[in-house]
Amino acid sequence: MSVAALIERKVRDGLAVAHLSLENESHLHSGPAAESHFRLVVVSPDFEGLSLVRRHQRIYALVSEEMAGPVHALALHTLTPEEWTARGGETAASPQCRGGSKAG
Repeated sequence: MSVAALIERKVRDGLAVAHLSLENESHLHSGPAAESHFRLVVVSPDFEGLSLVRRHQRIYALVSEEMAGPVHALALHTLTPEEWTARGGETAASPQCRGGSKAG
């Protein structure tokens, strides 16, 4: 099973998911790893009343194995259904990579 499929399965199994979008952004970064950088948008009523830090901690707890192994970066966008609707179903793009051999 691919890293992306594992991440998606674990998040869907661990949260009530209203919307999930997972993009493999590894091609935008230096290095040979094909599944090392991801952008994850999760909309869940489980995030109601939680700070952004607590929301991210929930996600990281679900994908801790992947974060300890092949995943180098996980850009998280964690929203409640109301926040998602207020944003028109949009989130910010991931920042440009400045790591590895890239100069900045």
